[in-house]
Amino acid sequence: MPEATYTHGHHESVLRSHRWRTAENSAAYLLPRLRPGLALLDIGCGPGTLTADLAERVAPGPVTALDHAPGILDAARAEVASRGLAGVSFATGDVHALDLPDASFDVVHAHQVLQHVADPVGALREMGRVCRHDGVVASRESDYAAMTWYPRVPGLDEWRSLYRRVARANGGEPDAGRRVASWARRAGFADVTATASVWCFASPEDRAWWSGSWSERSTASAFARAAVDGGHATAGDLERIAAAWRAWGERPDGWFTVLHGEVLCR
Repeated sequence: MPEATYTHGHHESVLRSHRWRTAENSAAYLLPRLRPGLALLDIGCGPGTLTADLAERVAPGPVTALDHAPGILDAARAEVASRGLAGVSFATGDVHALDLPDASFDVVHAHQVLQHVADPVGALREMGRVCRHDGVVASRESDYAAMTWYPRVPGLDEWRSLYRRVARANGGEPDAGRRVASWARRAGFADVTATASVWCFASPEDRAWWSGSWSERSTASAFARAAVDGGHATAGDLERIAAAWRAWGERPDGWFTVLHGEVLCR
């Protein structure tokens, strides 16, 4: 089975970002397709905030929250329980080989998952296998090469170049957003609707949150360890990148966008 390493890991700085995700800011392209009673599979559920939002929209339909890392499911369970949601089950699994029956879900969803796997085409094919014929497979992927920011603080270009090197060394594809529609067609989907949307961090609060997250990730997360262990950067390089993130976050004219490619496949 193809192997890849999850570049971000589950450091608290990463989980803070994952908990920020909602159906509105991370799955708006899918929401018109949801209705009560649908069976939904959320692949790469992480700490579960997005999963819980989707579960609220398809209730009383059953939801399966799946992640490759079993430890993170405790956080997802807690999130679902805090909202009093019923009908959500949890499982560990590999998107390349889902231990689930054919045609068992109306919606199969993955957010920022395919960029971290070794075989995204095979993963999409497997997602299609467990989706019903009249259902929908949905994926949203960020694209690091397309991320744009202002002003050009020295160090952020170095951060992006480093991240892309580390992600590819880990077996992933950091510029997945531009590729996801092509991957879906190669996986055999005949009906692919491709769109795009962005996260934008420009208010003082958003700049502080986003820059703080990446400043911490740049020195303390699995990405930082992989950068040093793989010979891609030194600890000094990472400290310089973290300082660049803090400097950008303090700029009153700071602006950052994360472009995502999205597909709805039938």
